[in-house]
Amino acid sequence: MELPGFAVAVWLFFCLYASVGGYPNGKVREACTSMVPCHGSSPQLSPEHIITVNGTEFEPGDSIEVHLSGPDFEGFFIQARDAEHLDSPAVGSFVLADRRRSQLLTCGRTKNSAVSHTSKAKKKDIKVYWIAPRDAPKHVQFVATVVKKYRIFWVKIPGPIVSQPDVLSPTPPLHATSEAMSTSYPVSYILKPFSASGCGNMKFCIRNPSNCDPGSASCFFLSFQQEESSVFIEMSGPSEGYLAFALSHDQWMGGDDAYLCVNEDHRVHVSTAHLKERSYPLLDLENALEDVSWRLADGVLQCSFRRSIRLPAYKGRFNLDTSYYIFLADGEASEGGLIYKHRRQPLVTDGLYNVTGLPQDIGGSRSPRLIKAHGALMFVAWITTVSIGVIVARFFKPVWSHSFLFGKELWFQVHRMLMLTTVMLTSISFVLPFVYQGGWSQHAGFHPYLGCAVMALAIFQPLMAGFRPSRHAPRRQLFNWFHWSTGTTARILAVVTMFLGMDLPALDLPDPWDTYTMIGFVAWHVGTDVLLEIHSYCLVRKVEVIEDDRVQILQSLTSAEAEGRLFKQIVLTIYVCGNMVFLVAFLIAVNQV
Repeated sequence: MELPGFAVAVWLFFCLYASVGGYPNGKVREACTSMVPCHGSSPQLSPEHIITVNGTEFEPGDSIEVHLSGPDFEGFFIQARDAEHLDSPAVGSFVLADRRRSQLLTCGRTKNSAVSHTSKAKKKDIKVYWIAPRDAPKHVQFVATVVKKYRIFWVKIPGPIVSQPDVLSPTPPLHATSEAMSTSYPVSYILKPFSASGCGNMKFCIRNPSNCDPGSASCFFLSFQQEESSVFIEMSGPSEGYLAFALSHDQWMGGDDAYLCVNEDHRVHVSTAHLKERSYPLLDLENALEDVSWRLADGVLQCSFRRSIRLPAYKGRFNLDTSYYIFLADGEASEGGLIYKHRRQPLVTDGLYNVTGLPQDIGGSRSPRLIKAHGALMFVAWITTVSIGVIVARFFKPVWSHSFLFGKELWFQVHRMLMLTTVMLTSISFVLPFVYQGGWSQHAGFHPYLGCAVMALAIFQPLMAGFRPSRHAPRRQLFNWFHWSTGTTARILAVVTMFLGMDLPALDLPDPWDTYTMIGFVAWHVGTDVLLEIHSYCLVRKVEVIEDDRVQILQSLTSAEAEGRLFKQIVLTIYVCGNMVFLVAFLIAVNQV
């Protein structure tokens, strides 16, 4: 009779101990069933926070966005449960949208079936993605425990209910989908790296970098070899998470036929999927692959399989005797085999290819054409036209003051033409990332913000120039100062923005080459500017002041400047040639990524 009392005492001790320390790191697996934190107080009754989702229906394999929001809170715990039996275990699994503020937990036997906080830092909202399992109940409800402060919390806040349009017989859960699919056919192990022999002769190959050896630790390799009515596919690359390729009718993600090789607990599971826009891939419930093999060695993932050229019985599988754009991507995967969004741009072929047609050995680009055009136009504008325009306006007024073009001084016409070209190129380039992204990019850091500032200054500068006062007006000095400061600020911000943009995943120029080259250009421009400033100073020192009977004869500064005409023209020619070298180097780099 003493044992129950002792057990109660032990239980109270652990609860009180937990109430002292709490779970600031979000490791709340002990609360998987009840979802009640041991904080030594009762939960609040009226919730202040809400759960929203982006859909009301789901099918197995679907991804649903779950959003928890409300006043500042420190901790949270999110699960999906059978809406008709809320005391049942968690249903399905989650994928994180922000790993800094949220983490995956395993409740019961289902991996990644819950999400919690990573620290006590205050937050207003959390977004995650729920992946529907194959054995999902007819109705699923999202519930959340939210901790505002240590003793102020709400338990099992009810969220929306999502339902299946049709209910199938129970099947294994989603996190076992890959295993179920891979064990439905014999699996063998690859004994050595793939070979590029036969590429372009017997099989269609994609390699990145171009002509790389599939046996190296830095080579992404994808090959297709037709064998009667089927195609044998090999894929390998440096990844400890997953490799995937997709066949697409265009160079945009969405409506694509995808194939994934995912490392799950040191076993590679091969599956097919359908890409629906830029969301989590929808894994297929039926297997269409044969002769599956895999290998993990030295950080390189390899997989191979065979599929029929035509699969009319499988919805979403493309015929392999048609031309497609081919995507090749890699990324991280969780212990449960759930994949995360690739951190860098996928490799995309530059044209449509038929993998069962004429064998070829090609490469691809990890930078979309619109982003390449964006970078190229910005380099032309801010390395070439604006830099030359500034030098002309700053140092060539006296040299070209007596030459006219269309009724205006030559230096002014050249300066205006170059600056208007800069505004035009910047404006065109500014629009391209928005067209590619379909809106604002949340993953480009400070680059888009600084880019908007540069665009605003580039437009403001010619507008301000259109209202400049006459040469001898009292406000002309004020205008000159504003004109100079606005232009200088725009140029400095443009260089900083280009520095940040060169290493973004969508462009990702070779590092550290890109940084050193940009530093070289800045040094080249500053050095030329300093050289011409020193030259102008030396000319001013040549001015002779002769005082005779209170009459000063001051040599004209314009004449003094004219003496240096040849020197300045030589410097300008060398400067323009140097700028062209930097520009060509950048354009070649942009074309090769």
